[in-house]
Amino acid sequence: MNTKLFRSGLAGLAMAALFAASAAFAETQMYKATLTAANQVPPNASKGTGALTGTYDTTTRKFTWTVTYSGLSGPVTAAHFHGPAAAGANAGVVMPQKGELASPMKGEATLTDAQAADLQAGKWYFNIHTAANKGGEIRGQAMKGM
Repeated sequence: MNTKLFRSGLAGLAMAALFAASAAFAETQMYKATLTAANQVPPNASKGTGALTGTYDTTTRKFTWTVTYSGLSGPVTAAHFHGPAAAGANAGVVMPQKGELASPMKGEATLTDAQAADLQAGKWYFNIHTAANKGGEIRGQAMKGM
């Protein structure tokens, strides 16, 4: 009986240690971007500005974000992440903003390994489009930090 109790206790300790070890490798990364017309490629004359804040959980691969903006030339017609691209370069849409496009926009997605690698490497940017600026009115590169 004591042997069974001892083994059960050891098994419990081993499971707790395994859980603690895997939790130690989990990380929540913070991302931010400043959205301006000067960051557009090519730049435009909009006075609009915006900000993106986001978090990425490396264990669950869940990326959540909030984007605020003001001063745009008109209503937002589309908004999304583009990539992979360095600042100053253009790329295709990686992830559209779903739902309401009014400020603040909120979103979340579970990223693929390739998407996560591009985000972590600073190769995603967020772009807000309007009727007057179909190619994008304001843009900002999503970078780790905060």
